[in-house]
Amino acid sequence: MLRMLADGTRLRLMWLLVGGEHDVTALVEALGVARPAVSQHLGKLRLAGLVVVRRDGRRALYSARGGHVRRLVTEVMQAASHRVAGIPDHD
Repeated sequence: MLRMLADGTRLRLMWLLVGGEHDVTALVEALGVARPAVSQHLGKLRLAGLVVVRRDGRRALYSARGGHVRRLVTEVMQAASHRVAGIPDHD
């Protein structure tokens, strides 16, 4: 799981998906990354068990898989934010 989050694009994808469901078009627009690249990253995240997909008609909606994954991504982002801002760690 952590290896998947080590890639900047995948981490940004996961951060968006923690906030709710998105289709590929919305993710492409939000990230400014080519559609094939977004699709490839989503495929890898699905195989790693970090993302689930739900069909709504012809659209595929992606979201982060469960509370554990959402908390993991949130903690990674908070730790990075602390590091960048020079805020000390806390327990």
